Amino acid sequence: MPSVIIISARGEERDKVRALDMGADDYLAKPFGADELLARIRAVLRRANPAAVASPELRIGDVVIDLGRRSVARAGREVRLSPTEYALLSELARHAGSVLDHQTLLRAVWGPSHVHERNYLWTFIQRLRQKLEDDPHEPRVIVSAGSRGYRLGAPSAS
Repeated sequence: MPSVIIISARGEERDKVRALDMGADDYLAKPFGADELLARIRAVLRRANPAAVASPELRIGDVVIDLGRRSVARAGREVRLSPTEYALLSELARHAGSVLDHQTLLRAVWGPSHVHERNYLWTFIQRLRQKLEDDPHEPRVIVSAGSRGYRLGAPSAS
């Protein structure tokens, strides 16, 4: 089934809700930047075909992130994440081994209008650490890269 992104000059909430309720996958009100449009296209494509993710399962210690199934487990037990927590963790997982700077993470998870809202990022990183780390004060799953950003810890051998 094709994916639909509505692009409209109408930006009122009721217009967005109506379009989404009618089956649109996303709604973008003018004006917007090319980067936001491309990010939304990538997000819709990921949701439309999650099996296309290059590395569907990633293990870090006793944490398993399965991007194909959109699930996370720790020590064999499912970890319930909010949609935002999952979006943040999956963004880190898709770039495993790389440091993602604050602005990149903020743009990918919250959109380009939030690239300076580091408090969002800090808050959600702390929530994820509470759920995934043995000791959230000595993180091994979600590691700070100084003032540059965050990365996932080293993957475990399967």
